[in-house]
Amino acid sequence: MLAGCGGDETTAAPRSGGASSPATSSSPSTQPTPSESVTAAADGTLVTTAESQFGEVLFDDTGQAIYLFDKEQTISPECYDECADAWPPVLTDGAPIPALAARADELGTTTRTDGTTQVTYAGHPLYYYAHEGKNQVLCHDVREFGGLWLAVTPSGDAAAQ
Repeated sequence: MLAGCGGDETTAAPRSGGASSPATSSSPSTQPTPSESVTAAADGTLVTTAESQFGEVLFDDTGQAIYLFDKEQTISPECYDECADAWPPVLTDGAPIPALAARADELGTTTRTDGTTQVTYAGHPLYYYAHEGKNQVLCHDVREFGGLWLAVTPSGDAAAQ
């Protein structure tokens, strides 16, 4: 099992609109505005975008990078148990909310076997990497649990490798 994919300290910082600030893993000023976070908490998970070393990709409102698992060819998740421990699903309590370049028409949900609701984008269930810091994209193009884990672009495709 991978303890920390990547190891590179390259980071990406979600933008809150306008010009983006330099990407650092400890820059709280790069987070979405408080009103976006409150809305996301009340209605559903906020999915936003930010520049990374792989181009513009999806993040949540806390700055956690979002990935797809190329092994999954439908909206039905296949990542459970040890897989979900390493790659936790992006869950929501309401309809997911798009911000910046994230597209509302690509956002959706699917029900996991435990009854929780997982966010989907362009038909792909979405995940985080459990051992990755905020504002980092270190685990793109990593092979684990029988497939590739890839950062997701606003178009719904995997980011360039």
